[in-house]
Amino acid sequence: MKVLFICLGNICRSPIAEGVMRDFFLKKQIDLEIDSAGTSGYHIGESPDIRAIECLRKKGIDISGLKARQLRHEDYIYYDQLLVMDRNNLKDVVNNCPRRDLISKVRLFREFDSNPREQIIPDPYYGGDHEFENVYKLCVSATENFYLTHHFKPE
Repeated sequence: MKVLFICLGNICRSPIAEGVMRDFFLKKQIDLEIDSAGTSGYHIGESPDIRAIECLRKKGIDISGLKARQLRHEDYIYYDQLLVMDRNNLKDVVNNCPRRDLISKVRLFREFDSNPREQIIPDPYYGGDHEFENVYKLCVSATENFYLTHHFKPE
């Protein structure tokens, strides 16, 4: 399975989700292809926000080598699931989908959360360390439930 996480700039939420899911499935010895992208081109080529890097580093997850990129039309075809962080980006991803039959691959990531309040992962960019920690926790919960709903088997 190939999973793409999507937020606005691809420097906070989607790299955190990518790192969390990659770490989770690596520990389960399940091979998944995981990447992330942004709906905007604001940060193309940049590393994740230093607060995102530090938040995950404290958990033993290294995302420092990731580079922001923008969502491409071929991503809709290549990836099995396009998991979006919030409703504004969901709208953009759906509206920019090159073919209507591919829209079914697009979902909010928190749809997999066992207790989603708002089904969004809030943008921590203008906040502090606490907001990045919250994004981490939401991504862990959604990842665990993504795993449970897909019935993966180790390779």
